[in-house]
Amino acid sequence: MSLVSDSAFRRALARARDGKTLDVAEATVLLHARGDHLDTLLDHASRVRDAGLAAVGREGVITYSRKVFIPLTRLCRDRCGYCTFATAPHKLDAPFLSPDEVLEIARQGAAMGCKEALFTLGDRPEDRWHQAREWLDAHGYDDTLSYVRAMAIAVLEETGLLPHLNPGVLSWRDLQRLKPVAPSMGMMLETTSRRLFEEKGQPHYGSPDKDPAVRLRVLEDAGRTNVPFTTGILIGIGETVEDRAESIFAIRRVAREYGAIQEVIVQNFRAKPDTAMRGLPDADLKELAATIAVTRLVLGPRARVQAPPNLVDSEYELMIRAGIDDWGGVSPLTPDHVNPERPWPQIDELAARTAEHGFLLRERLTIYPEYVRAGEPWLDPRLFGHVTALADPETGLAREGAMPAGLPWQEPDGGFAPSGRVDLHVEVDTSGRTNDRRDDFDHVYGDWDALRDRLDPAVRVAPDSADGLLAAPARGEAAGAPGGSSASGQGAGVSGLKGGASGGVSAEVRGALRRAESDPAGLSDAEAVALLSADGEALEELTGIADELRRQAVGDEVTYVVNRNINFTNVCYTGCRFCAFAQRRTDADAYTLSLDQVADRAEEAWRAGATEVCMQGGIHPDLPGTAYFDIARAVKARTPDMHVHAFSPMEVINGASRTNLSIEDWLHAAKEAGVDSLPGTAAEILDDDVRWVLTKGKLPAQEWVDVITTAHRVGLPTTSTMMYGHVDTHLHWVRHIKLIRRLQEETGGFSEFVLLPFVHTSAPIYLAGIARPGPTARENRAVHALARILLHGAISNIQCSWVKLRDDLCHQVLQGGVNDLGGTLMEETISRMAGSENGSYKTISELREMVELTGRPVRQRTTEYGRPSAERLAASAASDGVCQSVRRVLPMA
Repeated sequence: MSLVSDSAFRRALARARDGKTLDVAEATVLLHARGDHLDTLLDHASRVRDAGLAAVGREGVITYSRKVFIPLTRLCRDRCGYCTFATAPHKLDAPFLSPDEVLEIARQGAAMGCKEALFTLGDRPEDRWHQAREWLDAHGYDDTLSYVRAMAIAVLEETGLLPHLNPGVLSWRDLQRLKPVAPSMGMMLETTSRRLFEEKGQPHYGSPDKDPAVRLRVLEDAGRTNVPFTTGILIGIGETVEDRAESIFAIRRVAREYGAIQEVIVQNFRAKPDTAMRGLPDADLKELAATIAVTRLVLGPRARVQAPPNLVDSEYELMIRAGIDDWGGVSPLTPDHVNPERPWPQIDELAARTAEHGFLLRERLTIYPEYVRAGEPWLDPRLFGHVTALADPETGLAREGAMPAGLPWQEPDGGFAPSGRVDLHVEVDTSGRTNDRRDDFDHVYGDWDALRDRLDPAVRVAPDSADGLLAAPARGEAAGAPGGSSASGQGAGVSGLKGGASGGVSAEVRGALRRAESDPAGLSDAEAVALLSADGEALEELTGIADELRRQAVGDEVTYVVNRNINFTNVCYTGCRFCAFAQRRTDADAYTLSLDQVADRAEEAWRAGATEVCMQGGIHPDLPGTAYFDIARAVKARTPDMHVHAFSPMEVINGASRTNLSIEDWLHAAKEAGVDSLPGTAAEILDDDVRWVLTKGKLPAQEWVDVITTAHRVGLPTTSTMMYGHVDTHLHWVRHIKLIRRLQEETGGFSEFVLLPFVHTSAPIYLAGIARPGPTARENRAVHALARILLHGAISNIQCSWVKLRDDLCHQVLQGGVNDLGGTLMEETISRMAGSENGSYKTISELREMVELTGRPVRQRTTEYGRPSAERLAASAASDGVCQSVRRVLPMA
């Protein structure tokens, strides 16, 4: 008997009927539906499914994928109580299928018209089984995923089948490695129940990869890397009905935020012999139907919902009524190795049973039609030819009569053909950008409403904090009002007055000032946050302390470098929500430079006296991982003595992923190609709670740390940076700076710390109404001073960004701890595209004029803060530090 009242059913069903958004409690009620209530529920779910199919032009169609099942290894480090797939080494002929065995399965499948190669395997078996580790070592693979990648390429090249990878839990970096070799990937969420994972005797106990938080992170990372991803829930393994509802809603949240969930499988538990759960009853099929229907209603008409046809006995009609629109993968060749006791139905029989209930069965590819038709960024260009060879260009489904055939899989040849608006670096100061936002603004960054749900409430409302770690707006500062005024050229935001100009200095701020004087690096988080709220006389005292520490560390000289920024492409699909520089390849402002153009600009900069080129670019999907080496070599070939300061940690990860090299090996290769140091950009705020609002697909904080520390270990120094004033709080700033200090104490590899205030004007996240319009002038002064204080004794050089600050504010922060102005730049396009009004370059004369009011001496430096040669000084003096081609043309009188 149901524990849910009839009135509760009626209310929930009425809301479902009327198309209203269900909550978890209502979904839980509906999961109990049986009898007449179940019939009504199924009717509502069918109607939602039908509306979704009509919207995409597939009315009356249910899909499936014709596949082969490749069990690459049945070894696994987990110990799930219901799994019969995983086994022990002594029960296998070998720990892994050999390449020949893999290709034999794939070739047979291709001959039978299959188009999907489903790679299924246990999670990281080498971590548990020495036999797996020894096999991989003997065959030259660093890990299981390296072998997966190699076999996926082999299948693509030899047979043309499209790999769908199910290797278990994947990290963000793993997804980067595998995306170029597989149109889609998958991993069942199964359940969000922590009880099943944490309690001894439960099915997921002792299985590290079944932690619900870890598995949800995989779904999120797949979205961040634009991987069409399959997931689902497994019912009947001991979870409660409430657990099921929460699991469905967890999938819904990820699907809304990133748009990468291509299908959701609702799978019923089937007891299997020789497993710990062999005595448990199978999940009831009406229970399965109710779960499918609720999944359909919660996820909505655009979701693709699947039930495996070999697990539903003969209840095809029931599952169709429940709202499925896909039967999943069906193989005419290989068994279901996960459910070996349940054979696949024959495809003709499945088509007939589907037709009996009013639907046409159509074959799809492993990547769903919506992603096929969307193309980039969902489909890697290395796979484009393989997918289009099998896809119907009109529908994105499998093309009727198409037979797979092997096609080469390879990185692009490394050639750089110039394309697009290659003079943007000059025109951005004259005609400007074509539009204030990309044409795909509404969807390329994910769902903006879902993003607002993720935003820290402290950033949204900026309340006074009881513990003093967050702060309220100071007097005269608007809390994130888009029209607010800021001396940085941005608007106002969360700042925080604990001691203000009109109210004296609070005991909290005064105590923090005394600690800053006596023990700068020993400030607690709360003390440092209090200093960020300083205003009036407290702010003047704070900047005075910072300036005295600057004097102790580096003296009175203000330094700058004559350099040139070369952004070799702005084509990028990473989806950083703060970035106004990135363009699709078809956008009016998109461009890519040739290697000769890059080298020409470096040579021109050398003639103007430059000692450094700083080179960074978008994550262009066509550029191979070796492109970065080609760029560095091109510059060194033309200007052998130029310091090549190039490639952010995001670019390093991209290069390493595409070449399948370790980070360390890739950095060694970059160094050999001519890279002398790395910019420590892509840091933003090193807190993933902030990063996943600020950016869709950029590297996680720990990956940034790994790249930077590895660079230092191989002898490549880097800068360090912080971009602040968007969706962050003062506490984030403090913790970021302290992390930079800790890394410097460990490696000693940072040359400077660069503060980068958020430029909001054309930033997507600001245009969407989520970010505030940058830090205030007071905040900028305070955070530059605090950086000097917290980094005292660790990093000597604190740099302000004249690109992002007005000249008068640069002058002020020079009197509050800053000793370096950065470079002449010659072409600064990234901030200008975001709306900075401070120009694309500064001449030496302009930099000197900025410093003049401080009365301090000015010195040209090298990247390493040394003194340039007399020849370089003479060349830069002759050009005033900026090459002629980028100089602004004065209007006619």
